[in-house]
Amino acid sequence: MSEGRQERKVVLSREYVINLRGAYEVSRAKRAKYAIRLIRQFVARHFRVGAEAVRIGQKLNTALWSRGIEKPPRKVCVTAEKYSDGTVFVELKEVRSW
Repeated sequence: MSEGRQERKVVLSREYVINLRGAYEVSRAKRAKYAIRLIRQFVARHFRVGAEAVRIGQKLNTALWSRGIEKPPRKVCVTAEKYSDGTVFVELKEVRSW
């Protein structure tokens, strides 16, 4: 391992079902973007980090945008992992039909 690169270890791992009903309170043209913001805020609050330290996974992003910007899912089931450097990575756990 080189001096400039630090190895990241998983410090904390949790699973959540995040309700995104707040995204439907904004205009239709902004819902998917706002849903991403809601997920960042939720995870940042539960892991006690800043919203800029939260990283959204590719599968989760694809699931949020799958029906376009106007119709994000009402709920998402995610797995969040906090690393030793203070960043949090959020990824889609599974696709559920409620």
